[in-house]
Amino acid sequence: MTDGWNARNAPPPAGQPLPQNASWWSDALADPWRDPYAPAQVVLPPPPPGGGPAPEPVTDPDAPRRSLTPVLLICLITALLAGGLGGTLGFVFAVRGGLADTGGNPLGAPPAEPSAAVNRAPDSLAGVAKKVLPSVVTVRVTGAIGSGFVVSANGYVITNDHVVESGSDNMSVSFSDGTTAKATLVGRDPESDIAVIKVAKSGLTPVAIGNSDAIAVGDPVLAFGSPLALVNTVTAGIVSALDRTIQSGDPGGTTRYYAAIQTDAAVNQGNSGGPLVNAAGQVVGVNSVIRSLGTTETDAGNIGLAFAIPINQAKRLAGDIIDHGKARRTVIGAEVATGTRTVTGARLRSVQPAGPAATAGLKAGDVITKLDNHVLEDSTDLIALVRKYAPGTVVPVEYRRGAKTATASVTLVADSN
Repeated sequence: MTDGWNARNAPPPAGQPLPQNASWWSDALADPWRDPYAPAQVVLPPPPPGGGPAPEPVTDPDAPRRSLTPVLLICLITALLAGGLGGTLGFVFAVRGGLADTGGNPLGAPPAEPSAAVNRAPDSLAGVAKKVLPSVVTVRVTGAIGSGFVVSANGYVITNDHVVESGSDNMSVSFSDGTTAKATLVGRDPESDIAVIKVAKSGLTPVAIGNSDAIAVGDPVLAFGSPLALVNTVTAGIVSALDRTIQSGDPGGTTRYYAAIQTDAAVNQGNSGGPLVNAAGQVVGVNSVIRSLGTTETDAGNIGLAFAIPINQAKRLAGDIIDHGKARRTVIGAEVATGTRTVTGARLRSVQPAGPAATAGLKAGDVITKLDNHVLEDSTDLIALVRKYAPGTVVPVEYRRGAKTATASVTLVADSN
């Protein structure tokens, strides 16, 4: 039994109707699309008499097709023109009024005028740099390059002694505006590493001098100078430590002592003699020494350990050089044992009769463990800290004599040499 999907009844002769008892699906046999015996050609009926609407034409699937290349080319050109026009209009609108949201409201702040962009607040880092840079100079001496800063309108400049020690011949300075001038050596103090030169130019802008005793660890600072001959360089950092005692110098040469301001501002060769400046634009130190992992000066580079001479000390020494041609060295009136660290503190090898230490009751063999509340590790600490103070300063000391500890007040004096 079957439902008729595969029935195969022979069709009646042409022109005869289907039998009356033909099944309901038997008309499918007369459908040319379903009759397997229908010819492959489709014959359309003639148009109806009387001019009725013509039947829709049937497209021959085997007829050759028209090329789409012109259409695609027109679309591509149209898209390019539309994109270019849209980009141009977008740029114009963005420049003139900024972007806008769908409601027509501008997005973001209007672009700042160039003149307003360069006008930083005076108390910003950029404002401080703008203020100080005209007073910073690059010092060029035969075989050396360093930095310095103007401290008077008539041309006095403070720098490091080791910048000018190679000789004062052909010394010159250059300013941040690119101008240059000849310079001469006024005087130098090798042990403190301070020197003063005079620039042959008037009407200069001196720096503002701060108070190095008023700074604290963590204060922001800027270092100015010409590291690696890169003039007009400014770096930023903080005060990392105070009264960091350092001894430096080549064998057979001058031994220099520093009770320095330590900073992590980037300082390299060529920064020497440049100013260390606080957030108010006041000089608080003279950049002088760096610590490096390099084994030679050529290999030395910044690793965040730089040291500056406190400006209170540098200003006093520079004033002595300008007024008297040489700096007064502050002493305690005793000679310390060096080259040994068998004890903590500075052991006094000898005491000058009637000198400051002797007057305060100190004797040879005493070990000074504190000076003005600074703990001393060795003799270098004592020498560096004493030279930081001005002659006439009274400082408290703590010392050990045998098993006993005592205190005294010492009035420091200037060396008679």
